[in-house]
Amino acid sequence: MKFLVSIFAATLVAATTAFAQPESDTEVNAHKAALDLAGAFSNEGFKIRDGHWAGTIKPHDHALIAVNLYAGNQYWFSVGATDAAKKLAVNVYDETGKLVQTESYNEGEKAAAGFSPTSSGQYYVMVDLVDGNESSVCLVYSYK
Repeated sequence: MKFLVSIFAATLVAATTAFAQPESDTEVNAHKAALDLAGAFSNEGFKIRDGHWAGTIKPHDHALIAVNLYAGNQYWFSVGATDAAKKLAVNVYDETGKLVQTESYNEGEKAAAGFSPTSSGQYYVMVDLVDGNESSVCLVYSYK
């Protein structure tokens, strides 16, 4: 468990530094893809939360993003990438590092995970580049 927390902390440092840099054209395209996917959940009453995370991940690598969630809400975490990504995966972990059971969607360079937390607190969204080449990715999330 301590090892998992260390990985979370190291990855979070890398993820938060991405906010300080201006977005590249490929990150903008990944953001567009993520918003396109999140728009489908908007049709079901979900509101897209302001803000997003964008960065670059390599094959078989991941990005870990911390989010604060509230019990009673439903959430969808939508990820879009550039064409270089062939398959993405999105997983959610609770504050102890335990994998949370989610609904999932995966269509090439777009993927999503949805769930309703039973307790409020900090959660971690892990985005994995399962197949393809180094790619810009973007995460947005929706709630209701």
